[in-house]
Parts: sequence; structure tokens; C-alpha cells
Amino acid sequence: MLAIACPGQGSQTPGFLAPWLDLPGVRNHLEQLSDRAGTDLVRHGTTSDEDTIKDTAVAQPLIVAAGLVTARLLLADYSLTAATVVAGHSVGELTASGIAGALSEDDAVAFVRVRANAMAEAAAATPTGMSAVLGGDPDDVAARLAELGLTAANANGGGQVVAAGTLEQLAALSGNPPAKTRVIALKVAGAFHTGHMSPAVTALEALRPSLTPADPVATLMSNYDGNPVATGDGNLDSLIAQVSRPVRWDLCMESMQSMGVTGMIELSPAGTLTGLAKRGMRGTATLAVKSPEDLDAARSFIGEHSRTTDLDPTLTSEGPQ
Repeated sequence: MLAIACPGQGSQTPGFLAPWLDLPGVRNHLEQLSDRAGTDLVRHGTTSDEDTIKDTAVAQPLIVAAGLVTARLLLADYSLTAATVVAGHSVGELTASGIAGALSEDDAVAFVRVRANAMAEAAAATPTGMSAVLGGDPDDVAARLAELGLTAANANGGGQVVAAGTLEQLAALSGNPPAKTRVIALKVAGAFHTGHMSPAVTALEALRPSLTPADPVATLMSNYDGNPVATGDGNLDSLIAQVSRPVRWDLCMESMQSMGVTGMIELSPAGTLTGLAKRGMRGTATLAVKSPEDLDAARSFIGEHSRTTDLDPTLTSEGPQ
């Protein structure tokens, strides 16, 4: 059984989209997404520097667009069904929703535009941040975070938790970490997936009437509890609430394993989720699509891990919308 994984914020690197522009249709696709996102995704994916693409308002639309571009190229000849799992980490859930048909490409990019700007504004209101906590006893880590008033904003599995809160709280964590842990400050603008992001929830609720959600055609996983979402409205509810509640990628991986996933393919900008899967989904084959050179191997990987009902060459060359 195949899983398609869509990475989240922090996976982008300067120039990562440059090789993709050599492929037919990619520049035009990115320009269309740029119009909807209200930012030049071609420039940001090719020549913008690290500080520019680290900005939340730029990073989130860029990551979603990269995944949609990769998916169109990779899945152009196939129609996904419920026999394929699609999942995304944090903002990657929007990419996954677009691929699975729960949102149109236009709606996914309109959503991420509001999401990114609203989260950036919320982050600017109070000095907050996030730190990865690696290793240690899970109960000890949870107790220390609770003691400091920090939120376990991302539970990524494999002994990795991302703590989020004020800079003072994070400094206290770094100064006195739980036993046998390593604390690494992350280069993000704020405490994402916590109550600090509640203004972004309000902004996304205001966007809701302009969106047209649909029931997903693939099995679309939720970061909330790691379970599939059955309806388009339910997925939209989850996407809106997600910005201020923890991401449970660990539960998504557990569910994928229990469902019988044998192979996970990660869309560009790839590498983070396949790395987590090597620790959290032992025995599951993985493939990271980092450049166009990976496309042939990725197509073979899809054929190897898909059930025959997954692959129905009925789509147009424009691929999934």
C-alpha cells in the first residue's frame, strides 16, 4: 500500500525549485499558483535567499506550491483512490488536501495565503518560538514542558517532540532540559500550533465561505488524531483548527503502519518525513523526491507499492486538481 507524504515548513532550501523549471509546464504552473498566492513563487523557489524563504508568509505558499507541482508531474497518468494514503505535516496538510481532491488547487493556495499571513502576524504580536527536544523519557519530557507552560506542538515520533511557547520559556527549557535530551532551537518565527496562533483561526474562519471543499478521493490523514477524514467539510474544519493545536505526526505514522502501508514517497521539498519514517515506520520503504532526477524512480516506486486499483490512467496531462 502506498502513502504520499507532503512536508511542512522548514523543509525548504534556497534554489530548490530551480531544476524543476527545466520541465515542460512547470514555470506556467508555478506562475498560476503565484497569482493565487499573491507572491512570486518562481523567484522564491529559485533565487531568493535563505532569510527570505524562511519568512512564514513566503515559506508556506512555497512549500504547498512545490508539492502541488511535484504531484502533477508524478501523478499525471494516475487516478488516486481510497487505496492510497495521502498525508501532510502541518502546512503540508494543505498540499495533501489538494492532491486528495478535498480542496481544489486554487482553494488550497488561497487557504495557505491567508494562513501564512495570519500566522506571521500572530507570531509578530508576541516573541515566541519552537525548539526540538530529542531523546529522553517521554513522561519526563512531558512533565518538564508542562512545568514551564510549553506546548508539545509537534509530536513527530522516534523520540522527537517540538516544544513551543515564549522565548523565555524556551530559554528555561534549554538551560535545564529533561534528562538525556538534546534541545535544539528551530529557525521559525513563532509558536505555531499553540494558542498563540488563535488569531489565525479567526482569519481562516472568515475565509471559509469562499471555499468549496469536497470529499477526498484518496485516504486523507488528519494531523489531529492520525485518522482519515471522511468529508470535505470535516477536513476543512480540521485544517482551520490545526493552526492552534498540536500536530500528531506520530499518530499519522502509526495509522499508516496499521493500514498496511509498505512504501512512503515524499514530495518536494523532500527529506524530512522520510527521515522520520525511518525511525517511526521501521520496515517501510521510503523515497524522497528531491529533484526531477528522482521522478523515474518515484514512478517505479508507486507501481511497486500501489494496489492495482490505485492506478487508473484516466486523468488528463494536467493531473490532479
